[in-house]
Amino acid sequence: MRSHELNCALAAIAVVAVVAACSRTTEPTEKAAARAVTFNGDIAPILFDNCASCHRPIEDAAPQLGRRSAPREGGVAATEPASPKPLANTGPAPPKPPAKAGSSEDPLCVAGAPFSVLDYGAVRRYARAISSAVQRRAMPPWLPEPGHGEFAGDRRLGDDSIALIAKWVESGAPEGNPAEAPKPPTFSGGWQLGTPDLVLTLPEAYVLQPQPGTRDVFRNFVIPVPITTTRYVRAVEFRADRPQALHHADLAIDLGRVSRVLDRSDPGPGFATMDAAQVYNVYGWSPGKVPVMEPADNAWTLQPGTDLVLLLHMIAGTTAETVQPSIGLFFSDTPPTRTPISVKLEAHGIAIPAGEPNYVVEDSYELPVDVEAVSIYPHAHYLGKEMRGTATLPDGSQKDLLWIRRWDFRWQDRYRYRSPVFLPRGTRLSMRFTYDNSAANPNNRNDPPQRVRSGPRSIDEMGQLWIEVVPRRAEDAAVLNADFVRRSLLAAIASAELDVRHEPHVAAAHNVLATRYLSAGRVADARAQLEEALRLDPRHAEARSNLGVVLQAQGYLAEGMKHLRTAVQLRPKDDSVRFNLGAGLLAVGQPDAAIREFQTAIALNPENADAHFNLGVILGPRNQLDEAIAHLRRAVEINPLNADAHHNLAVAYGLQRRIDEGITAAQAAVRLKPGSAPAREQLQRLLAARSR
Repeated sequence: MRSHELNCALAAIAVVAVVAACSRTTEPTEKAAARAVTFNGDIAPILFDNCASCHRPIEDAAPQLGRRSAPREGGVAATEPASPKPLANTGPAPPKPPAKAGSSEDPLCVAGAPFSVLDYGAVRRYARAISSAVQRRAMPPWLPEPGHGEFAGDRRLGDDSIALIAKWVESGAPEGNPAEAPKPPTFSGGWQLGTPDLVLTLPEAYVLQPQPGTRDVFRNFVIPVPITTTRYVRAVEFRADRPQALHHADLAIDLGRVSRVLDRSDPGPGFATMDAAQVYNVYGWSPGKVPVMEPADNAWTLQPGTDLVLLLHMIAGTTAETVQPSIGLFFSDTPPTRTPISVKLEAHGIAIPAGEPNYVVEDSYELPVDVEAVSIYPHAHYLGKEMRGTATLPDGSQKDLLWIRRWDFRWQDRYRYRSPVFLPRGTRLSMRFTYDNSAANPNNRNDPPQRVRSGPRSIDEMGQLWIEVVPRRAEDAAVLNADFVRRSLLAAIASAELDVRHEPHVAAAHNVLATRYLSAGRVADARAQLEEALRLDPRHAEARSNLGVVLQAQGYLAEGMKHLRTAVQLRPKDDSVRFNLGAGLLAVGQPDAAIREFQTAIALNPENADAHFNLGVILGPRNQLDEAIAHLRRAVEINPLNADAHHNLAVAYGLQRRIDEGITAAQAAVRLKPGSAPAREQLQRLLAARSR
């Protein structure tokens, strides 16, 4: 499942529930059912096969990875400058109740698991907890209900295995004949898929400190990708250097490098949260997950200049530990022929009253083309209770895509269908999520319960269902993308309008709504919202800068400049505010002053691609081609999808008679914007020049 969703501050692992991350079940035979059930003969195969991926001691243990001492639970001229941007923010006695999980008797285990299932003594100590967890299906950690979508890697234990464990516990949890003990599983210490084409590691190790009152730490890390050409990724393999400290990880693409800004503003390596809509999720890891080499035609594209963002859900112990995992990428030599697209259903404007046990949100989307669904990924926070995803076909029949009857924030996952699910054009995809904000919800973070709104923090709530689909026809990918972008903008406007109705006295809410209106071309509506924002808070720099942009768009250049200058006085170290002032100065014919503002914006944020682009556009016609090329190259490094930057770079290269470099830039411009006549003409000129 590839989604934008990165912000998942996950909960602690419940002691009696932590048994395994499971992969398959072991069926008892009639012989086993008739004789005494023993650990070596019957239970160990179940636990080894299904639970040892997490419930095993850490291998290659460094000194700090020994037995635990305390619990761990788990140019140039042809194109206009970039426009200003809106801103938005054996007969033994029956087993006793288990010792405290993670006690000094237990070794450190993968992913914070509190005990090892490879040791009979440990399993016997926790026998009743294990039996209880599997009977309640708290373990294995598999949320989807059977019969509502057929998924690969189903980790549910069969009823017969659960009954066998219960019988063993009630008979006193005997060990049995040591000669019957199965060989313990082994786990690869190297790359499971072979040698990666590219290995990425966190640029700086993160020191995971003990956390008073909590064990869960949620952190995002920026990983630059050192490639110079487009690559196609068939597989990702994650290697945890501190598996006892890692609960799960997600990997996302950040084309716009927005995560760098967030990283700079947060002390130390990484940063806490970001807007999930700003990145595109491509991979998820949890302990025991086996990496898969996808077919070459399902590879995903990785462009030069792209950053990856790694989300780590870490489990803090009682001593500090360094965390610095690695990621292996495996490439295909050919581009994919099938384009996976993530369709996101989402609940906007969540506002759950305190004490409400059954708060329902819904969303739906009608597919404009034939597709095949390949995976599904639900997301909510601690108050989530039940999730349903359905597809209503054009003939009125219904397919269940997913049903999670008991949501658990700690064990969320993306689920890949065993076989693609065909969904014809006109199918309506629907989600229905239910939340429990009552005191009876053991996962409620507030005591007593409080009103909870939408938001990216773990104390907020979210409701998203990502359905990864592949259009039946390659040409339909553009149709689906365009339709979904239109739909997403309308949904974003509706959500922002709802926020304003809920919080009419909050200036930031009006500013966000204004930016949504601007994206839809509703300039007058945007102006009204910005004026209201400034009436509420005259010192709101983003709203003031945005109002300056709107006024200039309406032709009020001088009045717009007043607001743009005031915004810079209010927030002089904001590169976006500086950029907007520079664009305003260009509009009123002051290019020298505009250059200074763009340079200041870059000094504040070297990743401001639009400032680099505008400098290239201004300096080219002044015959400062070296400087113009440097800025335009930086612009396309930061944002490889900027067709205009590629085009202007091609023009500048042509003026310097750097024909081959110009052709490469022009080809990129035409590929990104095939309908652009200037881009096609420039490419033809350069090709003709090379043939002479």
